[in-house]
Amino acid sequence: MTMDPLVLMTDVEDATEALLRASGSLADGEMGAPSLLPGWTVGHVLTHLARNADALTNLLTWARTGVETPAYASAEDRTAGIEAGAARPVAEQLADLRAAHERFADAAAAMPAAAWTTRLPLAKSAAAVPWLRLCEVEVHRIDLGRGYTPADWPDAFALRLLRAIVTDPPAGSPDMVLRPFGLEHPLVIGSGAGPVVGGPTRALAAWLIGRADGADLTVSPDGELPEPARWR
Repeated sequence: MTMDPLVLMTDVEDATEALLRASGSLADGEMGAPSLLPGWTVGHVLTHLARNADALTNLLTWARTGVETPAYASAEDRTAGIEAGAARPVAEQLADLRAAHERFADAAAAMPAAAWTTRLPLAKSAAAVPWLRLCEVEVHRIDLGRGYTPADWPDAFALRLLRAIVTDPPAGSPDMVLRPFGLEHPLVIGSGAGPVVGGPTRALAAWLIGRADGADLTVSPDGELPEPARWR
C-alpha cells in the first residue's frame, strides 16, 4: 500500500463508501444495540467515526495553516460528543458521517505539498493522517458487529496494518516473531527472543489489535499465545 497521502485518500473514500452502503440497511432500533466494543452501542461507534473524521480534519487544518488546532478540545469533549450523538436515528447518523468524511476529504485536497511534512500530535507527519483515518474506518466497521470481519479487509490494508504494528508496537508489547503466510521474512517485535507466531496476515493483524482471539494462529514452541498489548 502506498505512502502517498493523496493516493491513500482514495482508499479512505472507498472504505467510507462501503461502510455507508452497508450501514444503510441498519434499523433505528439497532443504534442502541451493543457493539463489539465494551460499553459502546452501534450508535456510539458510528458517532465516533464521524467525530474522528472531524478531529483529523482539525489536524490537517493545523498542518496547512500553522494555527494550532487540536484534534479534540479535551478528552472530556471527545467523550461528550460521542455520547451526545449515539442515540440518533440511523439516517441522521449516516448523514453526519458522510458530511464529516467530506470535510476531511476537502481538507486533504486543500493541503499544499509542503504541508504534508508537518509534524503533528498522533502522527509523525501530516502525511500519516489519511492512514490513521483508514484504520479508523476499517477497524471500527468490524466493531459494529454487523458481519464485517478482518477476513474482509483488503490484502494491502491488512499487510500495512501488520507492518505498522511491528514498526511501532504499543507500549508493553511482548517479544515475539511473526511469520505471516506468504511472506518470505519474519517480522520481529521487541528483541525477537519470544515465541514464533504464525498465521494469515489478516488473522495476525486482527489478533494484535484485539479484534480476534488468535484461534487460527500457531505458536512455537507449543504453549499459550503471548498477550498482545492494548492497541491505541
